[in-house]
Amino acid sequence: MRKIKLIFAIGLPVILVIFGLGVYLGSRLFSRTPAPRAKAAVILSTLHDRGFLVTQTYVFDQPIKIEKKTGSAFKDIFWGETITARGAVEVNLGIDLGKVSAEDIEVAADSVKVKIPGAQLFNSRLLGPMELNNERGLLKRLIASDQGYNEALSYLTKEAEASALQAEFIDRADERAKEDIARLLGYVALAKKIIIEKK
Repeated sequence: MRKIKLIFAIGLPVILVIFGLGVYLGSRLFSRTPAPRAKAAVILSTLHDRGFLVTQTYVFDQPIKIEKKTGSAFKDIFWGETITARGAVEVNLGIDLGKVSAEDIEVAADSVKVKIPGAQLFNSRLLGPMELNNERGLLKRLIASDQGYNEALSYLTKEAEASALQAEFIDRADERAKEDIARLLGYVALAKKIIIEKK
């Protein structure tokens, strides 16, 4: 009986130590965190899935004037044209996340750094009706039926886009992009510091 107790007293701790060592080694071998390259691939895939990220929307309501003069006051009476128009144009700026490459992503133990392209024009569109007035020369009024709508719309759009592409508006779109992407990657790279930089 004493022999059984002695075997049990020595054997049980040995078995527990071997079992504990097995559990420890198994957890170290099979629950490894993904390699930085794998995490970078997940981050890249997440960004590419978003495509173009619109970060700022601006609305411009400014009048335009298109003057078509012949150079002669007499000819302008017959062939001159002055188009004035006004309309609200929406312009969207953002960044193309498809331009982010694997080289732009650095994954460290406690942080993720991503370099993104600068903000650019995404699209623009007229909101609501456009006020249009076309003062044409006598002969031009008889011959041309076009009131100049498409031309005025083109000018309005170009003016709005030029206004939106000023440095202060681009900077605002860049800053908003950094915030939005950091928030997005916060769900992918949990418990890591997210650093977003412009290329």
